[in-house]
This record gives sequence, C-alpha cells and structure tokens, in this order.
Amino acid sequence: MGLDKDFGIAIGSLKKGKRNLITDVKGVKVGHVTLNDGNIKTGVTAVLPHEGNIFKEKVMASSCVINGFGKSMGILQIEELGTIETPIIMTNTLSVGTAATGLVKYMLEQNEDIGSTTGTVNCVVTECNDGRLNDIRGLHVKEEHVLEAIKNASEDFEEGAVGSGTGMVCYSIKGGIGSSSRIVELDNKEYTLGAIVMSNFGSLKDLIVNGDKTGERIYNNQQQEKDKGSIIMIIATDIPLSERQLKRVSKRAVIGLGRTGSYLGNGSGDICISFTTANILKHYSDTNIVSMKMLDDEAIDKVFRAAAEAVEESIISSMYHAETTVGINGNTRKSLRDLL
Repeated sequence: MGLDKDFGIAIGSLKKGKRNLITDVKGVKVGHVTLNDGNIKTGVTAVLPHEGNIFKEKVMASSCVINGFGKSMGILQIEELGTIETPIIMTNTLSVGTAATGLVKYMLEQNEDIGSTTGTVNCVVTECNDGRLNDIRGLHVKEEHVLEAIKNASEDFEEGAVGSGTGMVCYSIKGGIGSSSRIVELDNKEYTLGAIVMSNFGSLKDLIVNGDKTGERIYNNQQQEKDKGSIIMIIATDIPLSERQLKRVSKRAVIGLGRTGSYLGNGSGDICISFTTANILKHYSDTNIVSMKMLDDEAIDKVFRAAAEAVEESIISSMYHAETTVGINGNTRKSLRDLL
C-alpha cells in the first residue's frame, strides 16, 4: 500500500516499510468502524500501541499541540507522566464523550483492578469535526463502535474515507485516514517509524503534493474554503526514545504538515501524539528503579527526517485513497484522484 505502489508518487528519500503503514512498527495495529449511510458519514478508528495489556504495559509517549483548536482528551496526563495506557481512539468532535465511555468500558473489562485496587485510567480520544459531510448533530457514533474498532484492529487496514476519516475534508476536498512508514538505520540495525493521520484541514489553493503546487492548478473550479477543521497525527516507532525525545519528534510533525501546504490556520486543531514500543513501563513494577534505553541526541536527526516524511506522505495518502463523497445537504467533496 502507499502512494508509491498505488499511485506512483515517491515522497521523501528514506526507505519505506513493508506495508508503508504505521503497522510496520511491530505490534502496532489499526482498526476501523465506518458509518456511511446517507447523511451519516462518520466512524471510529483505533490505534493499538502493542498486542498486550496496554494498561499493565504502558508505552512511553509524548505529544505536541501545534495549534490548540481541538477537543481531544487524555493529552494532559501524557504530558505529565510520559506514557500511554490505552488504545488511541479517533472519531468526530461531538463523539469524544461517547468514545471515551466506550473505551473506559473496554479498559474495565480488560483490567479488573482499575478503580478498585489501583487508580483509574487515562483514556486517549482524539477528534476532528466532520460536520461538513456528516450529520454530526445526530451523534451516530455509539460506545459499541469503539469496542468493534478495537476488535477489528490488524496490521492491514484501509486508508481514505474509512473509519473516523469517513466524513473528513482536507484542503476543501475529500480527506480521511492516511498512513506511511520509514526505516531508520542505527548502529547497523534497522528500526521503523510509522505515522497515521486523520486529515481535516486546509484550503485547496494551498495544497502541495510532493513539492508540486497542485492546489493552484485545480482550485479555480472547486470550492475554496477557509482553513479550518483539524488534523490528528500519530507517530509510532520501535526506536528507544525517552519522553523528552518523543516530544521533539512530535514537534517535527509540523514539517510534514507544512510541506503539504498548511499554514496552521486559526480554526484548525493540529495535534501530534508520538510513542515508542521500545520502552515499556509496567504498571506493577518489581523494583523502585527501572531501566530505560534512549537514543544519543546526536543521532536523532535521522528520526526527525523520518517523522517529517511519514507525516507528509500520510496526509497526501489520505486524500489519494479517499473516494468522492456526497454527504449531508448534498455537500460533495471530490477525491484528489478525480481532480487530476
């Protein structure tokens, strides 16, 4: 999968993973539930950091709020403790509460100790506003959709107008879910960094595809909108990084975002969450002192480049894979493929 195999577009210079998806990072899985029926254009996408019990084996993490016009939850504790302990859920803005309840129920089912013999849980739910195509006021996302998305999680998953990306609009045309990965060589060993995005931002005239000002060529005959919406960017890697280093990697997502033409408009919530599967923190530790590996900062430029490339390609991939969609009130957003 990916732009190079599907559409002949090669973004960046680094080697790509086998699938060119975030799931090239071993253990990471992604699942969708797509709600696509008439005026209903929405859904849920779940990102699982690993295959085990995430609450009991937390992944080290950090985030970057590039522009804070957003309603995601769970980021506060990520910033304080530097860990993620649940699947990461993506959905629409008005479904954050419902998705959070569904995720809480899943975590309680998996862990009898939560809220009983140990503390509660920090559920991570992210969002974008799909109201331009979806009947967002209908609150069509239900708790069971979260459970189903988690159950559906696998190494292979669809991109485009699927899951939480079903009703998303990017650069005034059809956006959605996109993913990509890069290989980084460190100490003669190959590591993987992958990204997944939910794209819902930008104005068409600003769109740049692999350095080409594509938007300027096609915007005259299309609807031009003010930059608003949001983008959620999730970066996963198996490179040993500290939460400080993951914060630095999260910040580099803005490079990939900017390369597609975004200037981070006032009404756009631009958020990145990064985690590593190489540093696992146990909820119940046998020792007071725990060991952790991290990368020499002098070698981190390779990781920065990989993050920028993977995010850039993920955004463009979300648009290329998305199908032309007719939503609420007859609003139509064409696929980028149909405009070229």
